[in-house]
Amino acid sequence: MDDRKKDQSIQSHANFDGDSATGDRTQIRQDQQNQQPPQIDPSLADAQAVAASLGVDPNTGLSQAEAERRLAQYGPNELASAPPVPKWKKFLAQFKDPLVYLLLAATGISLIAWFIEKANAAPGAEGGEILPFDAIVIVLILIVNAVLGYIQESKAEEAVEALSQMTAPQTNVLRDGKIARINTVDVVPGDMVVLGEGDSIPADGRLLAAASLRVAEASLTGESVPVGKNVDTLAEAKALGDRANMVFNGTSVTQGTGRAIVTSTGMRTQVGKIADLLQATDDDDSPLQKEMNYVSKILGIAVCIIAAVVLVALALTEGFNDIHDVIDSLLLSVSLAVAAVPEGLAAILTVVLALGVRRMAEHHAIVKKLHSVETLGSASVICSDKTGTLTRNEMTVERVVTPSGEVQLTGTGYAPEGRMIAIPDAALSGSAASAAQVEAVATLAVGSLANDGELRETVTFGAVEAAGDLVASSSAWEAVGDPTEVSLIVAARKVKADRKYANYTRVGEIPFTSDRKRMAVVAQDNTDAGRLTVFAKGAPDVLLGYCGRIAVNGAVRPMTQGDRQQILAAVERLSAEAYRTLGQAYRPLGTASLTDVPGVRINAAGHVADIAEQSDVLESDLIWVGMVGIIDPPRTEVRDSVAEAHRAGIRTVMITGDHPLTAARIASDLGIIDATGAADLGSTVLTGTQLDELPDEAAFDNATRNISVYARVAPEHKLKIVESLQRQGNIVAMTGDGVNDAPAVKTADIGVAMGITGTEVTKQSAKMILADDNFSTIVEAVREGRGIFDNIRKFLRYLLSSNVGEVFTVFGGVMLAGFLGITQPGSQGVTVPLLATQLLWINLLTDAAPALAMGVDPSTDDVMARKPRKLTDRVIDGQMWGDIIFIGLIMAAVTLIGMDMHLAGGLFTDRSVDAVGHDAQMTEARTMGFTILVFAQMLNALCSRSHDQSVFVGLFANKWLWGAIALSALLQVVVIYVPFLNTAFGTMPLSAGAWVECLGLAMVVLVASELRKCVLRAMRE
Repeated sequence: MDDRKKDQSIQSHANFDGDSATGDRTQIRQDQQNQQPPQIDPSLADAQAVAASLGVDPNTGLSQAEAERRLAQYGPNELASAPPVPKWKKFLAQFKDPLVYLLLAATGISLIAWFIEKANAAPGAEGGEILPFDAIVIVLILIVNAVLGYIQESKAEEAVEALSQMTAPQTNVLRDGKIARINTVDVVPGDMVVLGEGDSIPADGRLLAAASLRVAEASLTGESVPVGKNVDTLAEAKALGDRANMVFNGTSVTQGTGRAIVTSTGMRTQVGKIADLLQATDDDDSPLQKEMNYVSKILGIAVCIIAAVVLVALALTEGFNDIHDVIDSLLLSVSLAVAAVPEGLAAILTVVLALGVRRMAEHHAIVKKLHSVETLGSASVICSDKTGTLTRNEMTVERVVTPSGEVQLTGTGYAPEGRMIAIPDAALSGSAASAAQVEAVATLAVGSLANDGELRETVTFGAVEAAGDLVASSSAWEAVGDPTEVSLIVAARKVKADRKYANYTRVGEIPFTSDRKRMAVVAQDNTDAGRLTVFAKGAPDVLLGYCGRIAVNGAVRPMTQGDRQQILAAVERLSAEAYRTLGQAYRPLGTASLTDVPGVRINAAGHVADIAEQSDVLESDLIWVGMVGIIDPPRTEVRDSVAEAHRAGIRTVMITGDHPLTAARIASDLGIIDATGAADLGSTVLTGTQLDELPDEAAFDNATRNISVYARVAPEHKLKIVESLQRQGNIVAMTGDGVNDAPAVKTADIGVAMGITGTEVTKQSAKMILADDNFSTIVEAVREGRGIFDNIRKFLRYLLSSNVGEVFTVFGGVMLAGFLGITQPGSQGVTVPLLATQLLWINLLTDAAPALAMGVDPSTDDVMARKPRKLTDRVIDGQMWGDIIFIGLIMAAVTLIGMDMHLAGGLFTDRSVDAVGHDAQMTEARTMGFTILVFAQMLNALCSRSHDQSVFVGLFANKWLWGAIALSALLQVVVIYVPFLNTAFGTMPLSAGAWVECLGLAMVVLVASELRKCVLRAMRE
């Protein structure tokens, strides 16, 4: 083959399955796609034709040099990803917040006004500042907030990266006529992959050889039972799960061996197409982010209105005589604007969410984005995949049906722990029950012998004893091979049935195929002169056709038509209960040599021909012993989690690719639907085909509004279901582990991936990862999220009411300056009641520690006993605005009254101040107002813990809050009594009588709040 023809054949690999992936992940990938000619589906082409088109000899594979050339040309076998975001961009992204924009705008205006003031004001003029302290401190607060957010998100990314760091996968390929083991990323189109039991399939490929090959495709299709594979060319195009001659990236071999020629790698595989589907879904803001954007918008409008009102009022009352009046008014407007915005809100919100993330990490949940914690707390629907999420993904034998009766096995999963018990509703006499148990042991023994699976125990060693011996601290059981076969081994060990035939050694096998639907082994009894016995298992209806006898109560007799009907009825009953059934049978051959068995064919060399070709002889006249019912059981803890979610008003929806009967059974066991619904599939379960038949979007929405179980669905169905639920106003959480879950996981308001069994694509698309794959952790996340949302409301109520109190104080002080004695008759210009440095100090003092302490406030009620909040519910609703304005007015009133008491000419003037100059009066009055406002806000922190619950309920539950109040009070005392701080903040020491006035007036806020709450409780009752 010349180089030109070779290049043409090589280029045929990329989209051999005919399904062109959408979207361009990288420029390299785009270039690769541009050079790919259209191709047919390889499942419809002969295997040799596929090999020829890819320029490879199936007998020798690619040469190493050719493989390296293809790797260089087409890139590694891995999913493409967007280039990493530089650290500096991640840091700047922390400033992408409307509230931050508002603060930066106010800071810029303040800075400009400060420059103008410095350029025009006379030295020593009142209000002049050496540095623009307001602007500097606000910018510092914003930088601290950005650093906190950057560090926290970096830690979350590192945790996610740690989860994805597993042993580098390797693959066996045929290179230069020899089998070589290479890294999976180095697999190229045209490679001959050698498959064996337990191998992960590295890329999409067309099978060229298959011997009893079965592949677990649950991560791709959702099918919990391994799929049989063959090399036959399909007559027509079929769905992904029905392409029996194809293997797919991300799946694994559970049984048998095979060879496949790689047709697609990396982003051109089926997994890659799903990864591309993710790019069609955009990240949306979380509900909390949307609410904070709304709050920022409201604050921005309020700031503009306040500034405009002040400027107009001053222009009408005082007039603007020169540039100094304009600057003073502008600075006052900016001060009011800055006072209206809690500078520490963004930083406090970040810290509170970060603390929630840390608590979630302690519960084995890695949250990738801070806002995701609160979002899950707002979830109204949790959509979950079945296999591996709600179930253990560990096939388990639960029922054994024998000719004498039926028994049940306890225990789930691969740990051989459990026992045999009678079926509660089985009316069996003592002798029949005993016979049923004996026959059940024999049934499981046959199943464990006619078996290619393996059960391994992995022991973790802990401490070392004094003698130097390691002490086993824990153990885990691992299934090797087909999970169905391993389930039989586990069941046999539970009842010690494996000991029944411990002396038998396998000497031959007639393997399982999708056509035969059964397998058999020939084993010799080492304690009985090596006599041979055939042990078989398979689909009951098929195996029955080869059985002429039946073992009943220790005796073997001919099988009657009534026996067959009874067995088939039991098969139908178990199938209706979502069990997968397997029958077991045996046949003693009565000889130690197969050559002595009548009908067995001998080859020319005098040896027994391949017994796989003599199943008609060896599998005849079998003795039926019983059958088992196998199911992938639900996780034991999930039922309680579903019930807790239901109590919290959260609907659980199951979305799976499995059979409708299985889905209904598991949903019923978990309480997602009731037993009546499980019996009536038509009204409780919808399949992907039925969803496709719905005429329009309205019908689809109506279906998702009423149905909670979906079976046999494709990835696009899962995506449509999530989008439909979101259209109905739900906040949707989607859990999953397989690749087929990834698009829906990303589209959901919060996607939750499994950390252990989850595929890499799903982890990348999720906002939260469960490190322990425990569905119950989601309930804890909901509880945590709701608690965080409650605390966010608490500190918002506190911060905004305190800041509104400052605004009303300044606004009222300016508007009523003459009435309160703040300005003297005949004076010109604007005199502010509180200095800018004092307002800034109040914000720093009260916006930091107390608000942060409220962010970890314990819940005042059972957060799981109420319904989820709706999308239309505001973080700051009408009730909270009422709290904010009421407390702000009271706070401003007591502050201005306290100042008025120390100013000559005011309403409540203490006449003893007449002998003191006005400047000294203002210093004392400002110190009074300054201190009253600080302590009023400290008491407001206690009041803001609830809208209508008394402050004395759980008064000392939050020790952090009391510590913050104590620290703030101490710092305020320092500002009043330390001389150089008196100069910096314009304060003076207060007398004991003045302290009594300050504390007494501040207490009015608490009293007024308690009276209002009493009225609210009375109105509610």
